[in-house]
Amino acid sequence: MKNNKIINREAVLHIPLSNYAFANSEHGLTIRIRTQKNNVSGCTLYYGDRACTTTPVVFYEVSMEIKARDEYFDYYEATFETPFQRVCYYFKLQNEGEWTYYYSERFTKELAVIYFEGNIMDERCEYYQYPYILKDEIPDVPNWFKTAVVYNIFPDSFACGKYNPPAQPKEVVLENGKVCKSRLGGKLKGIFENLDYIQTLGFNCIYLNPIFSAGEYHKYDTIDYYHIDPCFGTNEEFKFLVEELHKREMKIIIDGVFNHCSWEFFAFEDVMEKGEESKYLNWFYELKLPLHRPLSEEERPDYACFAYERKMPKLNTSNEEVQKYFANVGAYWIREFKLDGWRLDVANEIDRNFWRKFREAVKRENKEAILIGEVWENAESWLRGDAFDSTMNYEFRRICRDYIIGDHRNALTAAKQLEQMRLRYPTNLVNGQLNLLDSHDVPRFLSICKGDQRKWKLACILLMLLPGVPSLFYGDEQAICGIKENEYRKPMVWGKQPQLFIFVQKMIEIRKEYIEESTSYEVLWEDTDEQVLTFVREGRKGRLLVSLNIAETSRGWKREEGKMILASSSNKELLETMGYKIYLI
Repeated sequence: MKNNKIINREAVLHIPLSNYAFANSEHGLTIRIRTQKNNVSGCTLYYGDRACTTTPVVFYEVSMEIKARDEYFDYYEATFETPFQRVCYYFKLQNEGEWTYYYSERFTKELAVIYFEGNIMDERCEYYQYPYILKDEIPDVPNWFKTAVVYNIFPDSFACGKYNPPAQPKEVVLENGKVCKSRLGGKLKGIFENLDYIQTLGFNCIYLNPIFSAGEYHKYDTIDYYHIDPCFGTNEEFKFLVEELHKREMKIIIDGVFNHCSWEFFAFEDVMEKGEESKYLNWFYELKLPLHRPLSEEERPDYACFAYERKMPKLNTSNEEVQKYFANVGAYWIREFKLDGWRLDVANEIDRNFWRKFREAVKRENKEAILIGEVWENAESWLRGDAFDSTMNYEFRRICRDYIIGDHRNALTAAKQLEQMRLRYPTNLVNGQLNLLDSHDVPRFLSICKGDQRKWKLACILLMLLPGVPSLFYGDEQAICGIKENEYRKPMVWGKQPQLFIFVQKMIEIRKEYIEESTSYEVLWEDTDEQVLTFVREGRKGRLLVSLNIAETSRGWKREEGKMILASSSNKELLETMGYKIYLI
């Protein structure tokens, strides 16, 4: 057993200019340090002006608090205002057995001060540094997005008219002879005519999967990046939809598919026709000339594709002409149609300079436009201010799947992993991550719950009340299920406000009422175990306590104080199986 009277130096971690040290504003910093769990009893931060004119540097003391825990570590944090734009800092760690300073990845009892022939000199460069708080480099997301509640629509599957599910496949032949297909026949008109439904639920932003002209029903094989797919409608109808959303003070985000295109995209067809003479030859990867289109799915194409899908050749996004072309596409829809942002498909397979130019072009048209990258893993390297504002947080879904509703559910493990997820990025960016349970790419979460709506509700509570921006896939509120692609992209179910509809509506109301950008998040570890997860969101409107029982057995539960906001039952002394209580305390 490790002697806790000695500080475990191997467990201590601090990384400058990272999620361990970041600016929240022009004069606000957050500094974190990791220590072994229950090993350090106190941690103090000392910070000073890196350009201080006196020697040694004058340091100011800030007490650090444990703001997060996981299975192995405690995470101390201090958020403070500083008059200095150039900051140097160090830590003092202590427990009942010893104390030590920590800086330059060194543990020492001495500060970086030298006494030489009666003179005092400091080696201030040895301390940790925040070189300069640059206003334009503070990690953040557009303010409107932090209060967004997103409804994700797969256009082919949603509606043909008011409360009218699509059920009629069709094909439309373009003027150039290319064919656009739909599987179910959803239209932009169907979205427009059901905006009351979406707004009544409480959503204030819609995200549409691809809507540009494409061959297949899913529209991820884009033929023309400047026109709406005729199966869905027209450019004019899309503009009308955007205008109506803005009249309702709602926002709209659409899918940008720039990693690959259709094999009927003009540039690829030019290479097919002209071979080495084509000026678009370098727009694509791994071409073996002369090109031919495989006749079956079993035949491997002789060019790079998205996931070996022969109809979707991969674009060479390192090519400057490709970068310029798609930067213009991004800016065009923001400028001409007042689009509020882009969700960017297969974002981590695309050249970083591509995204830098795309971002610059889009933000030039509207600096408040949101850019959301599809990155399933840790996206820290993509969230440094030169690519995306946000990413799709599939990690949230995984934790809910594995530890809230799965066969190995464990509320304590879920709480710890949610803490790790929350510490991945600077706080501003965590508040802008797009949390989700479902998307067009994964089985419906209710199916993974085996149809148990109690489990789904527990995950939905986390979706709506944890830090981040919640995104709900169309029809989840109507209990749509599905494991295979054609099932989880099935037609929208238009019912008469079933139980889940009312529950989602209420959860969005609670979120809008109590959750703001500055609302804190804290796990109540004394009330959290393998069966029950309890956390608090505290902000201007009060202290919201949430308890979730993920077990097959009921638990005693009683609070003398507080107002019940929502609960799975009115019994104030019982937290039943798969039950929940949300109190204002």
